[in-house]
Amino acid sequence: MNYKLIRYILGWVLIMEAGLMLPALVVAVVYREWEGLGLLSTMGFCLAAGLALTLKAPKSKTMHAREGFVTVSFCWIALSAFGALPFVITRAIPNYIDALFETVSGFTTTGSTILTDVESMAHCLQFWRSFTHWIGGMGVLVFMMSILPLAGGSSMYMMKAESTGPSVGKLVPKVKGTAGLLYRMYIALSLLILVLLLLGDMPLFDSLITVFGTAGTGGFGIKNDSMASYSAYLQIVTTIFMIMFGFNFSFYYLVWKRKFKTAFRMTEVRAYLLIILVSIVLISINIYGMFDGVLETVRHAAFQVGTIITTTGFATTDFNQWPAFSKTILVMLMCIGACAGSTGGGIKVQRILILVRSIRNELDVITHPHHVRRQKMDGHVIEQSVIRSVNIFLAAYAAVFALSLLIISIDNFDFTTNFTAIAATLNNIGPGLEVVGPSGNYSGFSYLSKLVMTFDMLAGRLELFPLLILFSRSTWRK
Repeated sequence: MNYKLIRYILGWVLIMEAGLMLPALVVAVVYREWEGLGLLSTMGFCLAAGLALTLKAPKSKTMHAREGFVTVSFCWIALSAFGALPFVITRAIPNYIDALFETVSGFTTTGSTILTDVESMAHCLQFWRSFTHWIGGMGVLVFMMSILPLAGGSSMYMMKAESTGPSVGKLVPKVKGTAGLLYRMYIALSLLILVLLLLGDMPLFDSLITVFGTAGTGGFGIKNDSMASYSAYLQIVTTIFMIMFGFNFSFYYLVWKRKFKTAFRMTEVRAYLLIILVSIVLISINIYGMFDGVLETVRHAAFQVGTIITTTGFATTDFNQWPAFSKTILVMLMCIGACAGSTGGGIKVQRILILVRSIRNELDVITHPHHVRRQKMDGHVIEQSVIRSVNIFLAAYAAVFALSLLIISIDNFDFTTNFTAIAATLNNIGPGLEVVGPSGNYSGFSYLSKLVMTFDMLAGRLELFPLLILFSRSTWRK
């Protein structure tokens, strides 16, 4: 284990976090808020710790898979641990466990909250709280790799550990080039939605917060009713971009390279759009009569489907009051999630497709034992190692889900609340149903349950194994 390299990268992440707090500090100056001192103090702590850790560069910058996974886990834990300090220092969230829950929810783009009145929070803290979505959406280590060649050619292990989906590949030959390209596309889409929101007369501060939540598919807002009080135009723009940020970023790379046929023939993208369309139609039929007219019904259905499948977590209405059929569809969408290689969470559409094809293949084997059929997707054979990783991921997912559900049931909330709370945190969604519905929050859970769900949010964002590997003895053996 190359501990010196891990320490060095961790230090750079903390230095970067100090720099990332600068925009929130500017907001504090603009609004003349004393809470900016909390941000300034935290920046000092981050810089001090970061400089101490980077004081001596490691001689060896060789990184293997084990170091990559451990590095990513430690960096995300450190980011969250220090990122929670402004809330505690300013007493906006006095309890550190609550502040950690809120911060992890931000960085992992979950959007679950313990706050009961977000509108009373200072602008600079609201900005930092939501900016963590944008930072965590594409991944802070992906950003760092785009500007600092910290681990040489071995940095692919960090990208694999931080990226979402069953496999990750390079869009361009070098990892640094891939990381840079991903962030350029991410920034371009973020600027586009910002312009469209401003054209809809949304205030600049509100627009920035909405961009952070939409691009990072996070869902933190600055209003207690989330997106309900904004105009239909703003809700439609947000719906479209939530769905767009749920696409695999390889799709945008192909579009950028003008390979339109290849882009729109991507099996995962087509399946993703089909799931969204079918869900909107079914829910619209089911909730018809609850809103004024067909268009408003479809608009609310589309927004809620978009926000749940992309694991964003915004809301325009309390879908907790919808019929059981619609709520069941939303819970299923919670687990499915967005595309692999997107900023969204969940199991991912690609894994679901591989699972369905594996079941079909197994049925073929049962009926025709001597027939050999290899699974393909987009013209490429799906390797057995990928199928195996999907099966293991689903097994680990079920185990973490079940254990988490068992532990938080000690708080004695109803089953729907507990089940959807774990589904919402493990899949990085935000709201669940009943007590943790769109009009509720997670403040009523015990500190033990909050720590469990904090772990789930990190595990969900890092796709389980980078965090679970920390508990394996073999990880720490020489």
